Amino acid sequence: MCIYIPTNTHWCNMRTNIVIDDKLMENTLKASGLQTKKEAVEVGLKASIMLKKQRDIRSLRGKLQWQGDLDDMRTDK
Repeated sequence: MCIYIPTNTHWCNMRTNIVIDDKLMENTLKASGLQTKKEAVEVGLKASIMLKKQRDIRSLRGKLQWQGDLDDMRTDK
C-alpha cells in the first residue's frame, strides 16, 4: 500500500505495510462507498488531521478578543 504524505516543498511517496482488521476494513469500505483500501486509509488519515485542526480551533473558544456588531454585519436583513 502506498500512502502519500505532503511535505513542505513537495509530495513524496511512502510505502508501508500495515495490519488492519479485515472486518473493520470491510465495514469502512461498505459505509463510505470507497473502492480501495488505499482510499480508505487516505480518507481516514485526512479525517484525523481535520479533527485535530478542529480541536485546535475549539481550544481557542473564549480566548480571542473580537470587536464588531453582528447585526450590522448580517447580509440577510
